Amino acid sequence: VQLQASGGGLVQAGGSLRLSCTVSGPPVRNFLMGWYRQAPGNQRELVALISSSGGTKYTDSVKGRFVISRDDAKNTVFLQMNSLKPEDTAVYYCNAQGRFTTWGQGTLVTVSS
Repeated sequence: VQLQASGGGLVQAGGSLRLSCTVSGPPVRNFLMGWYRQAPGNQRELVALISSSGGTKYTDSVKGRFVISRDDAKNTVFLQMNSLKPEDTAVYYCNAQGRFTTWGQGTLVTVSS
């Protein structure tokens, strides 16, 4: 399994970005897929999860602003990020949990105030 993340960039506070994570190999619906982030000097933290059945979970700080979704036809998971804040600045990583855990490369999100 390989994960390819994209979509990061520089955005002003209040703006939006959409991250994509494309899975090469088995169907994405076979996995518990997640987005994590790591800000400088901080530990990596969970942002959002989407299960095989489509159930979702979010960390409190992004509830109501971020939406995780999945397109099975494209074998891709998305993270729509709205109302971005400077504290959302981090490297964002996608993650697939199945028999093994696989990480994608990070994509940098920078939110300017």
